[in-house]
Amino acid sequence: MNSSDRRALIAIPIVLLLAAFIAWAGSQGGYTFSGIPVFALCIALAFILQWLAFIPAYLFQTEKFYDLMGSITYLSVAWIAVLLTPLVDTRSWLLVGIISIWTIRLGVFLFQRIRAAGEDRRFRDIKPSFPRFLLTWTVQGLWVSLTIAAALAAITTMDKRGLGWIGLLGFLIWLLGFGIEVVADQQKSNFRANPQNKGRFINTGLWSWSRHPNYFGEIVLWIGVAMIAVPVLSGWQWLTLISPLFVYILLTRVSGVPMLEKQADEKWGGQPEYEDYKARTSTLFLRPPSALKE
Repeated sequence: MNSSDRRALIAIPIVLLLAAFIAWAGSQGGYTFSGIPVFALCIALAFILQWLAFIPAYLFQTEKFYDLMGSITYLSVAWIAVLLTPLVDTRSWLLVGIISIWTIRLGVFLFQRIRAAGEDRRFRDIKPSFPRFLLTWTVQGLWVSLTIAAALAAITTMDKRGLGWIGLLGFLIWLLGFGIEVVADQQKSNFRANPQNKGRFINTGLWSWSRHPNYFGEIVLWIGVAMIAVPVLSGWQWLTLISPLFVYILLTRVSGVPMLEKQADEKWGGQPEYEDYKARTSTLFLRPPSALKE
């Protein structure tokens, strides 16, 4: 067993401990089902689904339904929370509705993209390793658990109250983020579908204002979700507001922006047009390119 495999085996229980802590915190003041907090049951479900999917994925050495399984998990967790919660109010229905819309749209988009590409290069060296491949599925369980945590706490809490202006503002912010993500993804898909753009990088539309506008939209929409949840959170439930912060850190420090920036530098680095685009265009936040000119 090499060092990478050993690190993966050490990381798995750490991930589970973090998930267990969030499950405990989010369960405070929430409804129970058969004596078990609904919040905690949903977190457990997120991991069980990943591990069940890991079995055929490892046996057949495929990652093609990894992203799709993430979307299925979001849907399952959100709807199980609603079904097991005795009192479901407007806030809960709004949260499960917007999460369902987001996850179905993104899941279909990512599944179609990987089917067209044939593989997800991120998994090329990971798939043969049982511990490392298992870790990626376990981390996806944590990803789902942490990003949906604030919404899950709001759905399962016994403190039910009107949506209020904060909730409405959160919904508008979610709409903004969702719109940015959808438009950015569609613009890039259209760009890649044009044979004349083969081997080129996109620098038009929202991509002229940010090198990663889809990730910016993703972060904004989860801020909106957190704002919808905020009015009914209390005590340890406040820790579930790690949701948008986790999404931000994940996309800007771990698997999103750094990975794509590295790939782009390897492919186009040194080309005057790309270097000019990179110098004038924000990495994440939307802003006019002219604002970055010296």
